[in-house]
Amino acid sequence: METRTKYVQGDQVGMENSFIGIDVGTQGVRAALVSESGMVLAEASRALVLTAESRQEQSPEEWRLKTFEVLDELMQSLTPDIDRNHILAIGVDSTSGTVIPLDKRNKPLHAALMYSDPRSAAISRECVAVAERFVSDGYTGFGASSGLAKMVWFVRTYPDKAAAIRKWVHAADYLVGQLSGVYDVTDYTNALKSGYNVSDYRWPAYLTTHLPLQRDWLQQVVPSGTPIGYLTDELAARWGLHRAQVIVGMTDGCASQVASGAVKPGDWNTTIGTTLVIKGVTTTAINDPAGRLYSHRHPDGYWMPGGASNTGADWVSTDFGVDLRGLDEEAASLIPTGQLAWPLKQMGERFPFIAADAKGFVPEGLAPAERFAASMEGVAYIERLAYELIAQLSGERPAAVYTAGGGSNSDVWLTIRSNVLNLPIYKCKEASGAVGAAIAAASKTYYASLAEAAARMTAVERKIEPQPALVTAYELNYRRFIDELKKRKYI
Repeated sequence: METRTKYVQGDQVGMENSFIGIDVGTQGVRAALVSESGMVLAEASRALVLTAESRQEQSPEEWRLKTFEVLDELMQSLTPDIDRNHILAIGVDSTSGTVIPLDKRNKPLHAALMYSDPRSAAISRECVAVAERFVSDGYTGFGASSGLAKMVWFVRTYPDKAAAIRKWVHAADYLVGQLSGVYDVTDYTNALKSGYNVSDYRWPAYLTTHLPLQRDWLQQVVPSGTPIGYLTDELAARWGLHRAQVIVGMTDGCASQVASGAVKPGDWNTTIGTTLVIKGVTTTAINDPAGRLYSHRHPDGYWMPGGASNTGADWVSTDFGVDLRGLDEEAASLIPTGQLAWPLKQMGERFPFIAADAKGFVPEGLAPAERFAASMEGVAYIERLAYELIAQLSGERPAAVYTAGGGSNSDVWLTIRSNVLNLPIYKCKEASGAVGAAIAAASKTYYASLAEAAARMTAVERKIEPQPALVTAYELNYRRFIDELKKRKYI
């Protein structure tokens, strides 16, 4: 349990409107109350109960309970000078590719099928083959992490349950429904991996003619940040939020990108949470025939190309626990380690390369701090390979990288990444998915656009510059890392 309230002068709070963002991730739920000028007024969080099956399925009911507990705590922590009538909107983000079948009462027919569930791997190849036949200018990379592959897998695996489906929804949509009673609407970012074509704004016909889906199972799709209703009367009374609108959901990667401030053409963001997600903003879509990179539709009309790796920061807590201060300090004196480590915790990689049989590797016999540092370096090498792929496909090299996620909280990791990339890295002051969801909530209820909301509600906390000596050392080590991937036939 965690609650953090930031006290500011009462007149300042009373003069500003504010917005609630809720982030429901793989491991927990976090909420933040953010003012129109970007001040985080309060935060609260709860961990989810994880089991051996949590990578495949999770309980939507537990998400609901934890979300309501977090909002209870958030609202109880507010000081009297915060006027709840000035809390204007609530936004939700959650994992991309996680889907839930609902019955006619909007109750889950089955547990949520998580983005990390590999059981649809075989069917995903069929989805890709069908999409490639009918899509000439859009996303076709429907791998095992996609919502589309999971929906097809479920229909074929559980035909009796499939007969009772009223609607497929995404993780964020389910919580939006719990808050507002509206389940039938999703946004561009969630719909993409479920088959929606963001180039021509429609669900393609092949989903129902060549795959076992029904058109009425699929939601209405609107731009991210669109208000779709209000809190139910019961919840409005519970929290004293009688004016609060509820905003359509968003994927967690896109929400973290928003929180980092990377929302204008030319901006790029890396979020290192459970997975590593890279996203940018361009004026045109970037299409990758191999399906490693894909383009979301920006709510302001631009494009948000990016990709999600199975490599991230999940190895940190599983291998080293949560008290990392000593390890971080010791690691700072060990870089560059000269070791080659890739802390991939599951079988297979999807970005910046696709290798279903890929396995992580860490040299044996390393002391904990050296293994910790080498693993951070390995993630940075994957990040660099991703940006090289982006440059190859787009013809543009990022000038700087904004960063968010738990991985951005380590100073030594920021140093490693800046020097591996040979780019400045900007760490946003409040770079969390919950803050991004709050900014999205403000973007169409108070501000005129996402760009305006992000400009008013984000700030850079610090800038990390590359150092010539470290850049040179990491250039050599990166080439060795690439050679190792080639030797293992992953690239």
